[in-house]
Amino acid sequence: MPLLPRWRYMTDEAKALTRRTAVSAGVLLLVLLVFRSLVPWVLLAVVLYWLWQAARR
Repeated sequence: MPLLPRWRYMTDEAKALTRRTAVSAGVLLLVLLVFRSLVPWVLLAVVLYWLWQAARR
């Protein structure tokens, strides 16, 4: 059973959008797998930045 059963009926624009979305999701997953040890530190940095910005107001 195909993942997208209506692929042959989709317009070229819809196919391109679907491909771009799939590639983006794949790249995101790959980056998360490779840099998974850095993700908590990045999230902590973002939260600290938000807190710093909120405290400055």
